[in-house]
Order: sequence, then structure tokens, then C-alpha cells
Amino acid sequence: MEAERVPAAEIRRLEACLDYHFTRPELLLRALTHRSAAHERSGNRRTRLSVARRGAGSNERLEFIGDRVLGLVMAEWLLERFPDEQEGALGPRHAHLVSRTVLAQVAHAMGLQSALDVAEHEARAGVRQMATVLADAVEALLGALYLDGGLDPARAFVRRMWREAITAQARPPKDPKTALQEWVLGRGLPLPQYRVLSSDGPSHAPRFVIAVDAQGRTGQGIAGSKRAAESDAASDLLRQLGVDSQAATTTNRKGQGQ
Repeated sequence: MEAERVPAAEIRRLEACLDYHFTRPELLLRALTHRSAAHERSGNRRTRLSVARRGAGSNERLEFIGDRVLGLVMAEWLLERFPDEQEGALGPRHAHLVSRTVLAQVAHAMGLQSALDVAEHEARAGVRQMATVLADAVEALLGALYLDGGLDPARAFVRRMWREAITAQARPPKDPKTALQEWVLGRGLPLPQYRVLSSDGPSHAPRFVIAVDAQGRTGQGIAGSKRAAESDAASDLLRQLGVDSQAATTTNRKGQGQ
């Protein structure tokens, strides 16, 4: 049943991208299954409601373990790459590299959105393009890799697909909301103001649209949680202002006379 939901050509393409052939292909199929698809395939109404609450049949359990695998593999890699840095610098690097933003970038680089198994109505609503859904799927893939082949294939995948992101880290980054706040404070401006523009979608796939205002400009973010949408809005505004998290940090330090 699940095999029919994801074309065989997509499975072969993903295995080539992962550089790994699954001995238990059901793990890969499960990693690609969004909660809405599991919900749609369930039987009677009582069963559907139960599945929706538990996430049974979806990629959520694999996402749970994949999150831990990514955290461990990334921590190991950072210790190797930055042997002289302490926790205060390594922590922000790690937080950025395992963030939803970077995970979604990895998903797009893989073309993962075209392989996701989602309910028809959610596909029409564009759920495959949501950063939260894509990030969750990447973590689920890591969980599937780990359960099928152990830490080595998961580590190899991370070091290949995250190489550009880790190489770009000249200095430890700041999260977008912190970076924006430091940028405006460094210039004596009022704090950014966040507003909820809309909140809709089904319970298993909510959609928040958040705006943030600062220095006469407005950034906007869309995500599956309020916190993630605020982060996206801050990132959008930082891009409009022509700064990044590292630039914001440097500017704030100068403003404080450091």
C-alpha cells in the first residue's frame, strides 16, 4: 500500500542521493509519509481520529530518532572542525546547523518535496513546500538511515549534505530573532514588533503567518508553528536590511564599544 504512494523512480533517486540502499525499504517509505497521508489511509472515523492524535503510520517516530542522530553527528563534526572552541561558541554553531532553516535547505537540495507522501488536500494546499514539513522529513530520513545501517551511513550523509553550511560558518551565528534584536539595539532603535497576520490549517498541519516591523520595514514568515514563523519573519527582515546574523552581532558589539 505504501509503495504505491511513492513512485519507484523517486525511491531509486533518493537512494542515489543518500548513497545508500535500504535493506528494509519500508523504513524509507515511512520516512516519507506525512501525518496527513497516514490519517487519510486510516479506516473508520474513530480510527482516523486516533491515528491523527498519535501520528501512527507517519514519519514522526523516525523524526524523533533522526533529530537525536543529527545532533550527535553534528556535535562530533564540530568538535573535529573547531578544536579550539568551547561550548559557548560551539553551541550556536550546532543550533544553526540543526535548525529548521538549514534542514529545509538540505531537503530542497535533495528534491525531497517531490517524494513526500501527503494527503491529496494537503498537497493542493502546498504542504510539501512548508519548511517545517521538509525539515521533519530530513530528520526522518536520518532516523531511517540509522535504523537500517547504523551511524556510519547517517554520518556520511550529513557530512556530504551539510558541508556547504558548515564551511560557511566563519564565526558562530546568531538565531534570526536574536540577530535582529541586537541589530536594532546597536543602532538605538525600538525593539522589533511581531504580529500574527493569520493562523489557520488543520490541527495536524497548522499554518502561521507572522509579520515583524523594525526601522520602517516589515518582514514576513510562514511556518507550522508560531515560533518558527517569527524566526522566518526575522530572517526576511534581516535580508531586506542587507545584514546577516554575524553582521548583526558585529554591529551590536561596536555599538557597545567592544
